[in-house]
Amino acid sequence: MGSFGATAARIDEFTFDDRVQVAGSELVLNGMGLRSVAWLKGFAAALYLREKTAAPASALAQSGPKRLQMKMILDVETREFIKAYDKSLSRNHTDAERTALAGRAAQFNRNLEQIGKLAKGDVVNLDFIPGRGLVLSINGTPRGRPVEGDDLYGSLLKVFIGERPVDPKLKAGLLGGAPG
Repeated sequence: MGSFGATAARIDEFTFDDRVQVAGSELVLNGMGLRSVAWLKGFAAALYLREKTAAPASALAQSGPKRLQMKMILDVETREFIKAYDKSLSRNHTDAERTALAGRAAQFNRNLEQIGKLAKGDVVNLDFIPGRGLVLSINGTPRGRPVEGDDLYGSLLKVFIGERPVDPKLKAGLLGGAPG
């Protein structure tokens, strides 16, 4: 699940490879951005897909592996990510969709809870691997067990690129617009 290739893009002090390998498939950098709250920058993020797209629906619908990579700018408690994910589930999904995702979303949250805190400089990969599901790794080390379902991974991506994203500027950047 490593990366290869030349560095293609830079945002603040962080660089992102133009291509990465996930589960034997080559993915391309779709876009990147910064997650900010007030004046504080929390992390830089990059979205990797099989084919570039500016359309959220197309990014969500693409088959095969995907990666959302975050590089931490500040120390952050993982419960902050859990809150953002849970809020996004409420904002971007119907009651029926939330019910279908509930058990697996809870497992993903438990995987995050076990980490406790992310430190400045940590690299978080949220990979979707067909047949395995959502694989969380910190600094290249898998954490927790994979959580099944492309619908679960889609629910996670909607935090960032859904109709009601956590940060509209970050969404624009991840979809290939100006990094915000």
